[in-house]
Amino acid sequence: MLENYLIVHKSILPEYFETVLKAKHLLEEGKAKNVMQATKMVGISRSTYYKYKDYILEPIRISDGRKAVISMLLSHETGILSHVLSVISQAGASILTITQSLPVHGNASVTITLDISAMPAAITNLLKDIDDCQGVENAKLIAID
Repeated sequence: MLENYLIVHKSILPEYFETVLKAKHLLEEGKAKNVMQATKMVGISRSTYYKYKDYILEPIRISDGRKAVISMLLSHETGILSHVLSVISQAGASILTITQSLPVHGNASVTITLDISAMPAAITNLLKDIDDCQGVENAKLIAID
């Protein structure tokens, strides 16, 4: 997954990239109640926030984390979530939280928070292994802390 990222000095990027990060921080810290309030506080549109929020990460959040949040879409079939949890366990990560939506059109959105401090391999390897599981679509890293 990290092969899809570049480290670029923020001085050459449009200002709204850093502003999206500020909005994300306001939400994470509870200083903004929702996206609309956060974007208003930092002076960007909600569409700008939603367009870039999943693609802008700070370097410290990519490399030095102990907790990771991943999101995925799972087919509503018996055993798929169980298999994903097994893959996570085999990778050496511990599951902290699991949030699953009700299935809609045969798919459920699942967000898992992991303790990755004991993982010997990179989080990118785990993401690829999860994405390769049958019934899993769009496994992506949301945050590392």
